[in-house]
Amino acid sequence: MDETAPYTIAALYRFAAFPDPQGLAADLRALAAELGTCGTLILAREGINGTVAGSAQAVAALVAHIRALPGCAGLDVKYAVAPQAPFARMKVKVKAEIVTLGAGDLDPANGAGAYLDPAAWNALIADPDTVVIDTRNAYEVACGTFERAIDPGTGAFRDFPAWFDDFAQKLRDEGRAPKIAMFCTGGIRCEKSTALVKSRGFDEVYHLRGGILRYLEEMPEAQSRWQGDCYVFDERIAVGHGLKPGVHTACRACGQPYPRDADHICGAASPAM
Repeated sequence: MDETAPYTIAALYRFAAFPDPQGLAADLRALAAELGTCGTLILAREGINGTVAGSAQAVAALVAHIRALPGCAGLDVKYAVAPQAPFARMKVKVKAEIVTLGAGDLDPANGAGAYLDPAAWNALIADPDTVVIDTRNAYEVACGTFERAIDPGTGAFRDFPAWFDDFAQKLRDEGRAPKIAMFCTGGIRCEKSTALVKSRGFDEVYHLRGGILRYLEEMPEAQSRWQGDCYVFDERIAVGHGLKPGVHTACRACGQPYPRDADHICGAASPAM
């Protein structure tokens, strides 16, 4: 964390059992108001997810409070800095899921795929027999992805189960049970999607620890298998290696990202996870 930057950004999530998410949310609203942070936190019975920004001291205090919640000592947090507030206000919401997959009862806290660090990830996806799946939505994939990755072409994360069930049937028809490597922006969608894939009978399922953002932060560009930018859900729009600002901007009307030097045809729907 950069103590001199005007705004510290923390993207965080943790799958944990929260019997009373409403009560936890009320405490977080009060603390966030006291600290003057902005951003969004989503709580559900399955855990917490969100991105917050504020002074380095305020974000540290908020993160410390979340780490003290039941099951959250291992909270996954990725930090960045910004010269101005990346969010207009602070929202703390309670929902059915912290990231909406709509696939029924899954247990990402205990049933997700195996984590791989960036070096092991590079080795796995270099194997031509490994199936590499980008679990993000089509507009995110359009900004950048890993080489050889399959784009499901989804418009929302809740579309992923139906796509995967069709894809899994094709693998079975071909008599294949390959290693499956999956990735997403920060790791949360992979926790749920790898749990889904394992529930469908695939055993060798892996995902990138910390997601694309940690990979871009840690992996030297010369050794990287990433191509393009990584779309992010804040005013930075997209980042590249070293988490430096990318070449994409966003349409003010539809929210879709596109390269700054390219023409853009405005769409009707705004991006959503």
